[in-house]
Parts: sequence; structure tokens; C-alpha cells
Amino acid sequence: MASTRGLLLALLLSFCVVSALGRTLPWDDKIVMPTEEEDDKGEQGTRWAVLIAGSSGYWNYRHQADVCHAYQILKRGGLKDENIIVFMYDDIAYDPENPYPGKIINKPDGPDVYEGVPKDYTGEDVTVSNFYAAILGDKSAIKGGSGKVVDSGPNDHIFIYYTDHGGPGVLGMPTYPNLYADDFVDTLKKKAAAGTYKELVIYLEACESGSIFEGLLPEGLNIYVTTASNAEESSWGTYCPGMYPPPPPEYDTCLGDLYSVAWMEDTEKENLKKETLEDQYVIVKARTSNHNTYSTGSHVMQYGDIHIDVEELERYLGFDPANENVTKPELPESLSSNFEILTHVPQREADLLHLKHKYYKAEKGSLRKSLAGRQLSRTIVHRKHLDNSVKLIGEILFGSENGLEKLTAVRPAGTVVVDDWACLKGMVRTFEASCGPLTQYGMKHMRAFANICNAGIDTAKMSLASSKACTSSPTAGFGLWSPVTSKFSA
Repeated sequence: MASTRGLLLALLLSFCVVSALGRTLPWDDKIVMPTEEEDDKGEQGTRWAVLIAGSSGYWNYRHQADVCHAYQILKRGGLKDENIIVFMYDDIAYDPENPYPGKIINKPDGPDVYEGVPKDYTGEDVTVSNFYAAILGDKSAIKGGSGKVVDSGPNDHIFIYYTDHGGPGVLGMPTYPNLYADDFVDTLKKKAAAGTYKELVIYLEACESGSIFEGLLPEGLNIYVTTASNAEESSWGTYCPGMYPPPPPEYDTCLGDLYSVAWMEDTEKENLKKETLEDQYVIVKARTSNHNTYSTGSHVMQYGDIHIDVEELERYLGFDPANENVTKPELPESLSSNFEILTHVPQREADLLHLKHKYYKAEKGSLRKSLAGRQLSRTIVHRKHLDNSVKLIGEILFGSENGLEKLTAVRPAGTVVVDDWACLKGMVRTFEASCGPLTQYGMKHMRAFANICNAGIDTAKMSLASSKACTSSPTAGFGLWSPVTSKFSA
């Protein structure tokens, strides 16, 4: 009691002395007791980042370009390589179709973003299990790669960025299996329970990416998420051949993804000590929606602890001193009378666009034109095979009149896509055993499989329906699917 009175008396005397000198005491919002220590650096902790491209193949150039670009931003922001973990298949920089071997760009006439990117997990090491182990900081569960994990503490801030194809409840990976929403959210819950971060931010680029968190991610985990699309729409590729603005003419593929380049190009010009997560959400939402026209655009969504969005981006992405003189973010309201509608391509159509341009640009009668034509034909045939097979399965299970309606039914907003995730995964395996792999395009049918589970159909009935629907496969003779490797080749 005596020590408390002494402290209060000392504070009062200090106030009187300062007032006598005609100055105002610079009060904080709290009084620091003698036993407390304020350590701004300790409060902020370490910044960590996990960057992952979930695809492979030159026609998916944009995903690895997105990840490489994100790395360069974080590096300029002051994050160390030891705190940035990169997952990418690493097969496009030196792909024979790359017009500039060893270089990757993410926008027309943009700089090389490939140089210096860590090769933490590449090729067959880009797996769901390694991704989860890296997030959890579980080095013992890592197989292959650099072994780098998020070895974070309770004051640390973590940024996770994923870019690839997706479908209702699922995200693509370049290796088997794909990433399912329930497992991803369970991993985040484990990370939260371990108490090894202060706040965690996720930016997610994929079709139906909202379905990964809708009805699954609870509040109270100190996790803030934005997604490129809601739970039932496509996300979009940008800087694509034949569109505006186009890539350089020597490129036959999209250079980036709309939501991804929106947040990255905004980040590069802003003062991240002044721009908040909410500011960036508003800016990215405007661009990704094509300025609220939704003409070649999608709905950017927020999930989790949205109140975190008042914080500055610097906590997660670092700070580029080159932008120190930028006073405040340029919000879209100030640009509402001066914008132009741009053109983009749905994620699932980007590979077709690549193959079409590759075919039409090839010299008539050349081997390149012949191979490009064959690739294009195979891709179209396999897409028709998938669509027709799923449609026929619906008719077998629910009747010809109700089949399509049952398969495409969308649950109310905020509802999880499927009640039984084990059933959903089993349905996919059952379908693929008879009909071949879904591929990136086929992930659009994940809602159909979820609805089959929600209707109480068991795998035995699904197996019979799949076998019947896919007995006479339209892809027979095209060499599209190998039952030995279970891989599809465009």
C-alpha cells in the first residue's frame, strides 16, 4: 500500500513540474508499472510467410509467377529468407515454351520475379502434408525439401498466401492428394491451440475459394482471411493473350491472377505503415470485381476475425522504404470516375486459351501446330467426358428429371459445403477409379459429389453409378488417362 501511494505521489509531482514548465505530459493510453517492460520489438515479434502455388505445367504459368512476385515483395519488406517458406513445383522458368529461360514475369513488361526465390519445396515435395507440417512448425513430419518450417512464437505474425485452381471445398495441388477444406481448417485450429502466433493472415486465390472457410472457420482464433471469390464462382486469370492488357506477344499464357496481382500491385505502391488490411481489402475488392461491375470479375470475401483488418499491413508484409513518402492509400472511391473495364479469363478456361493461342500461332503444317492441335483436342474431349459422366451419374442416382437440380444445388451462404468430409473424399476416389482423374477443370464438380453425400448416397451406389456412366469413355483411344499413374496429360 505504501509503495503504491509513493508511486502515485511521484507521478503527481512529475505532472506538477511539467505543468510549471508550460508543457503537456505526453500520456500513453496506459500507465507502465515499474515491474513492467515495454518492448516494441518483442510485441511485434517475427514476421513469417508461407507461399504456395498449387499447380504445375506451363499453362498454369500464372500461379508460380504470383508466388515468385509475392516473395520479392516480402523480401523488399524486410522479411528474411529464413522466415519465408516457398512451395512451388518450379517447372516453368526453364520450360521449353518459356520465351526467356530462367525468368518469370507477373505482368506485361514486368521485371523478372524468379531470381533469388528460395527452392524450399519443389517438384514432388510440394505436398499437402509438407504444407501442413510447415505451418505447424513440425520438422519431424517434413519429407524432402529444405526442412524449413514456421518456427514461430506467441508474439509472431504469420502470412499465408495460396494460389491455384480450386472447387467447392477443395484446393488443387501438383501432387496427390488435393487439399480439402476440413483438413486445412483443422491445421489452423491446431496452430491456434499451440499458441505459436499472435495473428495470422491468409490470402487465398482459387475458384470457389470462399467455400474453404464458409461454415468452417470459427472466430476467436486471431485469423483473418480474404479470398478471391465467394463459395460458388470462378476466380480469374489476368494479363492473358488476346485480352486487355495483354502479355508480350511471345507469351501464350496468362501472366497472373486477378485477385493476386491486385493485392501485390497495390502493396508495391503503398506505405504499409499506413495502409490497413481493410484498406487493401477495399482496393482489391474494387479491382477484382472490375470496379463493381463483375464483368470478368469475382466477389472478394472476408472470413474469420475480421476486426483484425484495422491493423497495418506492415505487421505481415513488412515495409518497403521506397514508399515512405506515400501518405495514405488511394481508395477506389477517389477513382470512381476514372477507371476502365478490363478483360480477364475464368481460371478454368486459361489452359484452353493457352492451347488455342499456341495452335493458331504455330506455322501451318509444322510439328508444333500438330502437337498443339492434339493437346487442344484431348483437353476438350476430356472436359466433355467429365461433364457428361457427372451428369449421367446424377440421372442414375436421382432420376433424369431431378438429377441435374440435385447435383447443382447450392446451400445457403455461411453453410459448409458438405456434412461428411470422409464421404466427399470417398466419392471422389470412387469416381476417379471408374472415370479417370477430375483434373483442375473437373474440380468444378466437387459440389455435385458433396450433394451426393448430403443426400445420403453410399459409396457402393456411387461405384455402380460411376461404372455405368463411364463404361464407354469418350476419351478412349486418346491416351488421356493412365490407370497405372492416374495422371492426365493435356
